[in-house]
Amino acid sequence: MDVRAVLSGVKSGEMEINEAEELLKKLPYEDLGYAKIDHHRNVRQGFEEVIYCQGKETEHLVGICKRMAEEKINVLGTRATREQADAVKRTIPEFTYEPVSRLLKAEFRKGTPIGKIVVCTGGTADIPVAEEAAGVAEFFGTKVVRLFDVGVAGIHRLLRNLEVFENVNCVIAVAGMEGALPGVVAGLVDVPVIAVPTSVGYGASFGGLSALLTMINSCANGITVVNIDNGYGAGYVATQINRLAVKGHEKNS
Repeated sequence: MDVRAVLSGVKSGEMEINEAEELLKKLPYEDLGYAKIDHHRNVRQGFEEVIYCQGKETEHLVGICKRMAEEKINVLGTRATREQADAVKRTIPEFTYEPVSRLLKAEFRKGTPIGKIVVCTGGTADIPVAEEAAGVAEFFGTKVVRLFDVGVAGIHRLLRNLEVFENVNCVIAVAGMEGALPGVVAGLVDVPVIAVPTSVGYGASFGGLSALLTMINSCANGITVVNIDNGYGAGYVATQINRLAVKGHEKNS
């Protein structure tokens, strides 16, 4: 059953609103042959579908972006190369590209950012992953404060900026090497900390595995760990936490 049939059924009284709502949570997707675009993900989850660009054929990526843009929905692509971004922008000029975060996006509707989260890094080498996290959170409507290069090699840099963590709903802590930053931050704040291990480090860091294991085994409370270099996942979850916090404040006010 397509969306028009669902709406017609509600209009004629043949279908209850609750039944239609359940159907709309599953419908529709659009089959392009090489991809199936989930137009109604926002209905189900509150977020538009996000395109993982790495490894995609450029022609396919352009086709997906073009079709989504035609619907005038906000479009976000992660891990896009400069070449992919240039190809998309030639076809759809509304797209912009951020080379540090490798985020490719088109925003047809912009709202006012809500709540507040902090994205911090151990070092400057962690910034690309942190910018992916921050950019994703901002794309989905979260106010983001950045605090970079405050790792444990110079802990005074973190301790002198503790005011940044006041009145925030979540913290994303991004670190490579031994991955100690999230545990330190979690011991200083009263909100959830999302730990992001990065592949930054010398040989025995094993491409981020050392940082990942440190974060998983942290004795600090309130830490959730995402996969190595997964700034996108951290930004997504942080936005969910932030939205819940904002809704809670609104209900209690």
